[in-house]
Amino acid sequence: MMIELTAADGHKLDCWMTEAEGARKGGIVILQEIFGVTDQLKGVAARYAALGYDVAIPALFDRFEKGAVIPYSEAPRGRDMMLATDLDTTMKDVDAAVQALKAKGGNVAVIGFCWGGGLALRAAQVLDIACAVPFYGTRLNQYLLAPLKAPVEGHFGAEDGHVPPEMLDAARAYFPDMGVHLYPGAGHAFANNHRPADFVEAAAEEAHARAEAFIGAHM
Repeated sequence: MMIELTAADGHKLDCWMTEAEGARKGGIVILQEIFGVTDQLKGVAARYAALGYDVAIPALFDRFEKGAVIPYSEAPRGRDMMLATDLDTTMKDVDAAVQALKAKGGNVAVIGFCWGGGLALRAAQVLDIACAVPFYGTRLNQYLLAPLKAPVEGHFGAEDGHVPPEMLDAARAYFPDMGVHLYPGAGHAFANNHRPADFVEAAAEEAHARAEAFIGAHM
């Protein structure tokens, strides 16, 4: 269901919330691609809720356009909106979701995809979270700002043109404790089952299985 959160600066934003099934293990914040709070991400939320996590997906475009969900065919529009965001302000919105889950009790992890993958890395630098899991996080060079405060495990397609090898190598050098898994034959958005041209099921399932174990170990 969609709820409303209030960030530290007073901004009100939507947040999709999926309640944990069975015995609750904690909370997970999922951070969006450049397409908003999509049905695909809601499906990911359901996957982790079935494992016992309350899952929140904050609407990070709400500061520009309330309820914006960008069709995959209109990626430039989503990219422009992403480029207009301010990192520190966006992290206030992410933290609002983290705090909402903490209020329910237990630790909170962050999973991010694409733009949200980079933001998950930033969350591990500046927010009080248990761990972070970037899936094909982009703009990694933007986050070489501070050490990690929380464990990070990244999942990247070996053929991802949005994350060239030199960018990933620089991030690995800057964050020597960051775990990185590469998936041969997979490119960008390999875990997005609503994008058939990009989806690589075997890589997606392996990455999620690793993410589930990693989060479980740190919660």
